[in-house]
Amino acid sequence: MSYLVHPLLKPESVEKRLFQIDLAARALRGSTLVVMPTGLGKTIVALMVLLARLERGRVLFLAPTRPLVEQHAAFLRRVLTAPEYVASVTGETDPESRAEIWKSSRIAVSTPQVVENDLLSGRMDLRDVSLVIFDEAHRATGNYAYVYIADRYRREARDPLVLGMTASPGSEAERVAEICANLGIESIEMKSENDPDVAPFVHHREIEWIKVEVPEQLQKIRGEIERLVSERMDEINSLGMCRIDPRTSKGELLDLQKRFSSALARGPNQNVFRGISLLAEILKLKHAVELAETQGVSALRQYLERLAQEARSRGGSKASRRLMEDPRIQHVLSLLEDTDLEHPKLSRALEIIEDQLEEAPESRIIVFTNYRDTATALLRFLQSNASDAVKPVRFVGQASRENDEGLSQRKQSEILDKFRAGEYNVLIATSVGEEGIDIPSTDMVLFYEPVPSEIRSIQRKGRTGRARAGRVVVLIAKGTRDEAYYWISDRKERTMRRQLQGMAEPLPVASAGFTPRASRQISITEICEPDEDLPLIIIDPRERDMARLLEKSGLRIVLRSLEVGDYVLSERLGIERKTANDLIDSIVDPERDLFRQIGDLARTYDRPLLIIEGQNLYARQVHPNAVRGILATIAVDFGVPIVPTASMEETAALIALMARREHEAGYRDVKPHGRKTSRTLKEQQEYLVSALPGVGPSVARSLLRHFGSVERIMTASEDELMSVEKVGPKTAARIREIVAGEYRG
Repeated sequence: MSYLVHPLLKPESVEKRLFQIDLAARALRGSTLVVMPTGLGKTIVALMVLLARLERGRVLFLAPTRPLVEQHAAFLRRVLTAPEYVASVTGETDPESRAEIWKSSRIAVSTPQVVENDLLSGRMDLRDVSLVIFDEAHRATGNYAYVYIADRYRREARDPLVLGMTASPGSEAERVAEICANLGIESIEMKSENDPDVAPFVHHREIEWIKVEVPEQLQKIRGEIERLVSERMDEINSLGMCRIDPRTSKGELLDLQKRFSSALARGPNQNVFRGISLLAEILKLKHAVELAETQGVSALRQYLERLAQEARSRGGSKASRRLMEDPRIQHVLSLLEDTDLEHPKLSRALEIIEDQLEEAPESRIIVFTNYRDTATALLRFLQSNASDAVKPVRFVGQASRENDEGLSQRKQSEILDKFRAGEYNVLIATSVGEEGIDIPSTDMVLFYEPVPSEIRSIQRKGRTGRARAGRVVVLIAKGTRDEAYYWISDRKERTMRRQLQGMAEPLPVASAGFTPRASRQISITEICEPDEDLPLIIIDPRERDMARLLEKSGLRIVLRSLEVGDYVLSERLGIERKTANDLIDSIVDPERDLFRQIGDLARTYDRPLLIIEGQNLYARQVHPNAVRGILATIAVDFGVPIVPTASMEETAALIALMARREHEAGYRDVKPHGRKTSRTLKEQQEYLVSALPGVGPSVARSLLRHFGSVERIMTASEDELMSVEKVGPKTAARIREIVAGEYRG
């Protein structure tokens, strides 16, 4: 075995592979997108390019998540003779420390959101960055931070070079073109497992498809829901605006929903209102059908329970309420209550896992599923039915929801460490486990269901067969969308490989019909050392997309968390920005605290301003007089002027104009001030009680006036609760259920 030799590499730390050296040499000729299956060493290619460029300037290595950042930084420190060259930067690093790290580090490994924030805030620049590496480069679309960073890098850097890395950029030529244009890619280099120079390093990966029969009871439940879908579709068709049928895909339904919303922007229309509502019901019902046929009773039951909870809540959608009031949905719920039948995938998964561990006791297995509920159900099933050899753990994202707590990044890292060490040997993961996990010893990947995305399918398969032979098993429920998803994914994978092979020629960008995005030539000092005489705007980080637009207007931007307002243009002018939908949501959901925000703005700034963006202010199913009442209260009672704009671009132009006016008028002291007003005890009590199901602000005040305290409300009986005006039997029963029900966390 031979190893790479370099003054900055520790001896015998990185194995030499000629195809990696070839890729690195090609990547040094111009900005390149490297497409290569997971496990073949994209990070080694990045290392070689990094070492070659380091003498020209600093290197920025970007990865989409904190665990990936820490993984790349640990690898670099492990193989470099000067580990102090490497700094890892994430959102947990405080801004002042980051500013120093950007100046002092030779190699900075970071999440893109942190870099974007610090570029916008002027804490870093890219002038002397000789290389930017974009890991998981397929993310460089839309408004993702990679797009902004690459654009700034092309405009600022003295000697720019980009290296993008991905296992799967996608099967659509337009998407690949967008990625290349956004990153400034000049050529695409692709390696596959079948290439002669790669094949010796590829471990055999066996792929199996196992079909299971959907039980008759589940088919009956599915049929009940499908009849509801058909009725809703017939009703939409009767409106005369479109034609849909059961074969209409989810994507087509979502496109239709967008078209209906666009129609509403041109003026209220009862048929369009009804169409939007029916589409919402159809999408919910189609999801229920998918759960019934591919996931089973537990997942469907939990989904319908969440719909019922949403229907009972104050801000719940009308679609959820109508569905839960339908007798046939109630019949489905009763069928679910009367059956303890589980989907045969559960027992089949158990059998596959136990067979693998019996044959190879040291195996590590990843089970991928699309849904958290399924991950939870499978975990419980394995814990109850599997042998002692099976040691499962659930691996999900950070977001939490009712009765389902997410995992912090620290907890995720702990679970992966225990998985590597063998404390767990079955990792039951949602999509969070598909991208970038460094677990080279995984012996089997089990798809609980196929996925229609070629990117996700490739990422999943890439979790095995890395350090040794691996096995991929896909469970498919016969006669369901599982079969369709499998063929869709397979077709897209083949299309992607075919298209990339056509693009993978030297400098193929122009011949493929696209060119890197052009940018106007701007001097380095214009960007990195902004003129102190330029207008300054302080912007809340939640308004990052607007910050990008304002920066392009030639303004100085500082991102800083603001307690009052979204933009500070001077010591006297503060701006709150609301989209039309935000404003309407504040009418529907009293917890949005619109009037508190406006009151704080009026109290804090001599010149407060509210911008309402969008043209669909009267397009929702809210009476126009309610909207007018909100506007009248803001303008008259609070004395805050309201300025309407049609789009984000118009808003940006308006804010830029006002910033320049303030600057020219001598109001140059731009300091955020003012704090949110705290809720009084009375308001906190009302807020707490109003959070109970079926209880809004009005009923909360009635309850508090009647009982005198929150404690007495919580201990009241159903009969006592019903003695209060506006509290009926259902509301009283739900309050008692929430207050007295046993917690099942």
